[in-house]
Parts: sequence; C-alpha cells; structure tokens
Amino acid sequence: MIALPFTSNKTYFILGFGKSGQASAAALHAAGAKLLVWDDKETSRTAATQAGYTLSALAQTDWSSITALIMTPGIPLTHPAPHEAAQAARAANVPIISDLDLLFEACPEATYVGITGTNGKSTTTALITHILKEAGRTVQMGGNIGTPALSLEALGKDGIYVLELSSYQLDLIQKHPLSIAVLLNITPDHFDRHGGMSGYVAAKTKIAQAALPQVFVLGTDETETEKLRDMLATRGNLKLVELSTKHDVPNGLRIDDQKLYMSDGSQPLDLSPFSALPGTHNAQNAAAAFSVCRALGLSRDKITNGLASFPGLAHRQQLVATIDGVRFINDSKATNADAASKALSCYQNIYWIIGGLPKEGGLAGLESYVPRLAHAFLIGQASDAFAAWCTANNVPFTRCDTLDVATQKAAASAWEEKKKDSVVLLSPACASWDQFTSFEHRGDSFAALVNALKEEKRKLDSRFRGNDN
Repeated sequence: MIALPFTSNKTYFILGFGKSGQASAAALHAAGAKLLVWDDKETSRTAATQAGYTLSALAQTDWSSITALIMTPGIPLTHPAPHEAAQAARAANVPIISDLDLLFEACPEATYVGITGTNGKSTTTALITHILKEAGRTVQMGGNIGTPALSLEALGKDGIYVLELSSYQLDLIQKHPLSIAVLLNITPDHFDRHGGMSGYVAAKTKIAQAALPQVFVLGTDETETEKLRDMLATRGNLKLVELSTKHDVPNGLRIDDQKLYMSDGSQPLDLSPFSALPGTHNAQNAAAAFSVCRALGLSRDKITNGLASFPGLAHRQQLVATIDGVRFINDSKATNADAASKALSCYQNIYWIIGGLPKEGGLAGLESYVPRLAHAFLIGQASDAFAAWCTANNVPFTRCDTLDVATQKAAASAWEEKKKDSVVLLSPACASWDQFTSFEHRGDSFAALVNALKEEKRKLDSRFRGNDN
C-alpha cells in the first residue's frame, strides 16, 4: 500500500467503491484522511458501510469542506453527461483527481512508464514489466491492467512503475510525471464515453502532456498518430521513437514479417520463435517493449531473453487447451473489431465465438478475414447485428445466445468437420457487460467450459479404452 502522509486530516470524497475506490479508501484511511464515499450501486454502498466508511448522498454533501473528489475511471467525467458529483465538484472549485495523482505525489523520485493505445496496452505493459524483472530491476506494474495504483508498493529513485493507462484514466489525471510514454495505436472505441472520435483522440493524446518528458514511443500507423508525431517532433526536449507496421521510420523500429528492423541499422530481431507473441500486433507490442527497455538502459541480450521467456497474458490469445486436435483460444480481451482482427489474422479454420454488448462500428473492417472463418457462433445483445454481418458476408453462423451453448456447438462442429489446424476462438469484438461482469469473467467462464469439455473427453476416452480390454 502507498503511504499518503500529505492527506492527513484532509477530507476526500471517493466516488465509486470498486477495486480502485476500495484501494484509495484504504490508503487514505491509513494516512489519517477523512473520507466520504458514494457509489450508485446499492451493493457497493453496502460494502462501503460494512468496511466502516461514511456514505454521503450527493445532495447532502458540503463540498466546501472537501479537498478533492477522487473518481473511479469508469464513471463519466464528460460524456454522455458528467456524473452529478463531478458537476457539483466543479461548481465548488473542488479538484477532480484519480488514484494515480496520489501515487505520483507520494513517490516523486520513481521512474514512471505509461502505456496507452486502443489495443495492445495490457500485453505491452506486462511485457515491459517482465523484461525489467528478468533483468533484475525494481519494478511495479499497475493501473488499468488490474492492480490499483495505491495498492502498489512504494518505490524510490531506483524503482520503476509501469502503468497501463486507459482513456478513462487519462481523462482524469491532472498532470503526470512520465519519463517514458507509449501510445501504440488509436482506432475507434469508447465513443459513448468521449462523445465521438475527436474526444477519444483527445483523451488518448493526453499521455503526451507529461511534466518531465524524456522518451515518447509512438505507433504511427493511423492518421491520428501521424498528426501527433508531427506535433511531438517540434518538442526539443523529447526523444521520439517511432514504430510502424506499414512504413519506414527515420528513428525507431519497422515491423515486418515478425521481425523488428532498427533504424540504426543494427541486426533485425526475429520474433517468430517467441510463441507467446503471435501476429503482427504482438510484434508491435514487442517493438514498444524493446524501445522502452533500451531507453531504461537494458542491453539487447537482456531484452531478448525477456521476450523469449514471456508467458503471455490471460484473455489475450491464451491457449486454454488442445482437445482432439482442436485448439481453444481465449481472446476475451478483444472487445472491439480491431482487437478481434489481431486474433483472426493468426489462425485458419476458425470457429468464432462472437457477441456481447455491441460497440460502435460492429464488425465493420473484418471482411478480409472471412476466408479464415469456418463458422460463427453468436451470443449476447449483438446477435442480430452480427447475424446481419454474417449473412452479408456469406459466413455460416449459429445463434447461441449464451457462451456455454456457443462453446459446446463450436467444439462439436470443429471436431466433426476435422479441418486442419482448427481453432475455437473466443474473440467477441464486444464488451462483456450484457452477460458478464468483465472481460476477465467472460474469459474465465470460457476457460472453465473448455476444461469441462476436456474432462468429458477424457472420461469418454477412458471408458472406450476400458471396453477394449
């Protein structure tokens, strides 16, 4: 837990009592701060009360006594409408901050690395952390990847915080002391939260507003990131490292056919032996991690060793099991079409489980992957829209409604048709909240279903072998 002595005897209003809100409350309480808590969910309010915190209904809050409003990133700050607590705080000139702002103030001597992007930020965050740990560096990983900022260990001048930063978090952060910033890509997402593409781009590019800029690692395969590159190129105090899968770069890394080509002319790095990093998108993640770790002083050999030993992340093209020659892949983190395209590019003969809470754009842009699709299995609220897309693109599909049905039917089809290198792929291209609490919940459910199928198969095979004796 992060110590926050500067908050003692000050009053903070915590809006949202989920994981980050609970961590913030614990750290502030330990520091002797006064706390008021609110959550729109009754179950969360009950949890806060049971933990001993004081609830404060918004209409009854005296904002003149409050030092700052600490908002959970998932709560609307601007779109589709500001939460009423945010409106009240602004009216009273009360700062709106995040738990990250408190971390930055508590540990000012540490080195901060921030990673954002529409896709790939979790893998890149974990990959950088893994390489640094393997090289013996003192490092803590947190932020959007799952560990709240104030639950991390305190680090001094020899420590490195590697933080995954969502657009929601970047919206909230007042200022950040990132020594190294990474922006992987920007593709359409979260329009409901940011009011459209321009608002989303504005939130993502806030990562360029570091107080102590040193190195900026930037993927430049989109128009929006190219514009940011041109802007950053005018900043004399910044080293810009460019990454691209589409064009040559004057200073940075070009990614082509699972190889990293360095603009300094050094030997290309072949990523193909690294099984946990399949596909072009993971090559971009590896390029970003390589650039960050080089900027932090690691040798090429140490970085390569870390890349080779990286085990991969759950819910991101995670191999759950291989049953009767069919691989079952958990890519639940693919919550939009662009993310799903990364997995679709890696496999042939795909029995594709898709659906959930639909996002802007649906499956548009995935038409080039149709030849890879053996069959689609539709779940959740997106079923009607995805059925229309499948019909328009001559993709065979089955409406399944729920994940358990889809997993059973996809497995049965793959086993029956016996296509070479078949995969049952959960890569939903949707948010999970219509049927699950999170993409992790959805992915864990899929893994449990697959493991149950594996056990059923094992028992069947054992029974048949018994009959042969």
